[in-house]
This record gives sequence, C-alpha cells and structure tokens, in this order.
Amino acid sequence: MAPVTAPRWVIHLPTTLTSQDGAVALALALRVSLGHVTAIDFGETTLSEEDQQFLRTRIWCDARLEGPGRCRRSADHDGTCAPGSQ
Repeated sequence: MAPVTAPRWVIHLPTTLTSQDGAVALALALRVSLGHVTAIDFGETTLSEEDQQFLRTRIWCDARLEGPGRCRRSADHDGTCAPGSQ
C-alpha cells in the first residue's frame, strides 16, 4: 500500500499575455529566475486559455532521466531527453 501524503497545492497565476508563445516565454523566465526555490515544481507547469482552464498544455517534458534529474526540454521535443534548458 502506498504511503498517504499530504495534498499538493497549485497556484494559478493569470497573466495579461495574449499569445501562447508569450506565456511560454514568461514561464521559462520564471523557471530561470526562481529555479532555486525547491517548493516550485516547474516540470509540472501547464498553460491554459483564460476561459478554457480545463484544457491544459504541458510546457516541459519532465521525464525522469537516469540518475538524478528530469528532462527540461519542451514537451513536444524531438530526439532523446536531456537535462539542459528548453
């Protein structure tokens, strides 16, 4: 039986951006500037349109890599996973 864990919380951060590319760029800037904050799981970052928040698009692959770490490439990347930047 799996151990019971406390629920995690999600912070929804609305923006004034009007393009998906702009929202991805902002998410990347936040990951770069706040990547040292261990309470933030940037690998799970998703985007949604304001009026369709139930339809979410994953930004990063976040697949587990051999050894420590996860893939930090874009969710739709070609080729093998890598720990480097998007």
